[in-house]
Formats: sequence, structure tokens, C-alpha cells
Amino acid sequence: MLLRALATVLAGGLLAVLAGATPPATASRDVLDAPALQSPLAPRALVNALAVAGNRLVAAGQRGHVLLSDDGGARWQQAEVPVSADLVAVNFPTPERGWAVGHDGVVLASSDAGRQWTRQLDGRSLGEVLVAFYKQHGDAKWLAEAERFAAQGAENPLLDVWFDDADHGVVVGAFGLALRTRDGGKTWEPLLHATDNPKALHLYAVRRVGGELYIAGEQGLLLRLDRTSERFVAQSLPYQGTLFGLVGNERVVLAYGLRGNLVRSTDGGRSWQAGSAGVPVGLTAATLDGRGRIVLVSQAGHVLVSADDGASFTPQKLQRAQPAAAVARGNSATLVIGGPRGLHTVAGL
Repeated sequence: MLLRALATVLAGGLLAVLAGATPPATASRDVLDAPALQSPLAPRALVNALAVAGNRLVAAGQRGHVLLSDDGGARWQQAEVPVSADLVAVNFPTPERGWAVGHDGVVLASSDAGRQWTRQLDGRSLGEVLVAFYKQHGDAKWLAEAERFAAQGAENPLLDVWFDDADHGVVVGAFGLALRTRDGGKTWEPLLHATDNPKALHLYAVRRVGGELYIAGEQGLLLRLDRTSERFVAQSLPYQGTLFGLVGNERVVLAYGLRGNLVRSTDGGRSWQAGSAGVPVGLTAATLDGRGRIVLVSQAGHVLVSADDGASFTPQKLQRAQPAAAVARGNSATLVIGGPRGLHTVAGL
């Protein structure tokens, strides 16, 4: 079984092949042309991402599945999605406006709290966007890189998405892919030239925490946006392993990754200290719960809660641990977790 974060380690583009609720698109029809099939078993299939949209929970997963819950995760309904590519991240900056990204370079947008989705970008057009931008700017180095992406077609996935509001957002992905929009996804601007990532390492997460915008990736890559230069500048870290995600509040930012490792900053990203969640397995997702505590989940099903801004974590006692790829707050006392076995709720935290 491959979780969202662990699947992407295998160089992005590998589908997480699990026993699913719906059959894949036929061999003669590309996943970018085949809408996600409706299935009552979708809540039990692989879920890679969760987001809060006002009072609604939105989950995204394999074969283009997007699921909605208006009762804290007790019941789920399936949304209409125009593609059946695997989706790995979802973000709602407002209760109505949201974006999802995934394999085949897909960027989807919703303006009705996730009920319906439209395609804004995919791997077929992404290469054209890159090439046109660097041709216009006369940058031979990055034009060559853009042409390489274009030649590869739709094989490179986007792995995370973050929007500050309904207009301004960033998507990141495999082999250093990064783009931003200032108009709600109508147009996209490549950021290959504006990231300190000379090895074209995979970028797994993008988040704004405590007013600063960060990107986390493999081999200890952590970037912070410098507002003056508009570049994502590499940070000096005490940990050089892969980082899968970012979480925090106005006091602290954490980047977490392999084998329970994390790095922590309490000064807005100016300095970083190594830390640990206390478990020797990959940390795959995080959120703030209904009480404002930091919650981490792991590939082995751990649920780890910190009440001291990530300085320490306490494992929660669970009736049955299930591998986790996504987590979101349900209500003040519950969490909703997604993974290879679908969606479930954890109460009594």
C-alpha cells in the first residue's frame, strides 16, 4: 500500500495501485478525458488529502474521487470531477473556492464548496505554459528545462497546492515543478527560476505558516519566500532527510518527514532546530485540531498530539490504528483521517 507521501518518494507519477471502489479508465481513454466514476464505495477507497471548507470537509483521492461531508465525517457524498487522475492534495482558502492537484499535472478548481470541479491545468498544457513563459523572458537555461518538461507530456504529478485567497496560489510537484497564479488560476506563471532548487528535487508541500510561505521537499530542502526578491530561498537545516509536509501557527512552524523526524522554528524561519515526533516511521500529514493543538499522523497509523507548539508529542490510544495519508479536524473533539482504507473518524482526543 502506498500513501500519498510515500508514493511520491518513488519519483512522482507512480499511481497508488490499491483495491479500489471503481475500475480504472479503459486503456483506450486517458484519465484526463475520463470523468471520475461515481461509486458508493468511494469513501472506503484510497484518500490522499483532506481540507476544511467552512463547515464542510472535502476529501480527495484515487481516480479523481472527491468526497464531501457536512456532518464532521459521519456521511460522505461524491462530487462531480472531470478527470479520473489520482488527486493528492486539496486546499480551500474560502468556504466556496477550492483547488485540488494530482497526477498528470492536474489542477482542478471549485467555486461551489467542492460540489463541482473544472480543470484549469493539466500535464498536456503545463509544458506549453512553461515554454511560452521562458521564451517570452529570453532565458535559455530555463527554456531548456521547460522544453524537457514539455517533451515528457503528462507524466509529472503536482503534489501540493496552497491559496492565500481566491486569487493568489502556488502549486508544487515532482522534479522541482512550481507555478503560481495571481488571478484564481486563469493564468499560471512558472517559478522554476525563482526557487533555490538546483538539483530539481521533488517539492512535496507548500504552506503559509505564521505569515511566511514555505515549500518543503526531498533531501532536507526547505524554502522560504523572500518578499523583496520574490524568490524561494533555501533554509539551513539540521536535518537532511525528506520532508513531506508543513504545519504550525503564529508561534511555530514545523516541517516533518521520514522516520519521525521534524525541524522546528520559533522565529519565523530564521533558525531551525531538529526534533522528533517520537516514532520511527514516516510522518505523512498534519493539522491543527479543534483546540489548536498540532496533530501529526503516520504511515503506520499513529496519531500524535502536541499541546506545546511541537516541542513534544503524545501518542493517542486508538482502538485500531490505520495507515494515514491525510488528517483534518472534524469538530472540537474529533479528527477525520484518510488513507489506503478510506475515511474514518477518531473521537475523544
